[in-house]
Amino acid sequence: MLNLYITRHGETEWNVEGRMQGWKNSGLTLKGIENAKALGKRLESVDIRVIYSSSSQRAVHTAELIRGNRKIDIITDDNLREINLGEWEGKAKDEFGESDKAGLEAFWNRPHQYKAVTGEDFFQVRERIEAVLDRIISENKDCSILIVTHAIIVKTIMSIFKGIHIEDLWKQPFIHGTSLCAVEIDNAPRHGEHQTGKFTAKVLMEGDMSHAAG
Repeated sequence: MLNLYITRHGETEWNVEGRMQGWKNSGLTLKGIENAKALGKRLESVDIRVIYSSSSQRAVHTAELIRGNRKIDIITDDNLREINLGEWEGKAKDEFGESDKAGLEAFWNRPHQYKAVTGEDFFQVRERIEAVLDRIISENKDCSILIVTHAIIVKTIMSIFKGIHIEDLWKQPFIHGTSLCAVEIDNAPRHGEHQTGKFTAKVLMEGDMSHAAG
């Protein structure tokens, strides 16, 4: 049995400012740092074999804070980065022009119909996440691992495990910074669990923030 824990990076300056991040980066806020440390404390009793992190610095910083003083390798992977938002990256809502409005409406309300002009669409993201998940799962057996990534990537991962189509990607729960998901992975199908490709996934927790300050 593989115990897979998944989290989003801590809150960033651009999160607070309402800026689209994508592949660009901004630093963690004090809240983001404190919540990452709190998640690390929550996971102290879990014997985590390895941490897989998006190569974006906000995710790597979060992974380091969660790890703390424990001797756990952090493996960075470009394929765990957030959706590439192209020319939208770094922009706040009031900086978008008229030409962006239709794209933004589709992005937030009809993800299956969103067409990227200079970045990725949700189908491209799902394709790369399916590939990296298959690799991570094949590399790890009978242990616990942690993935530190981004909001849309967490939603995509969980949609794969739950068998949810891209058009329903934004359904609850909301993925806050450092919120925790937990999934049991087994190669043998079991009654009542969702069969995904080469493995069976049982979702135990999704978007939990019980470790964080109010």
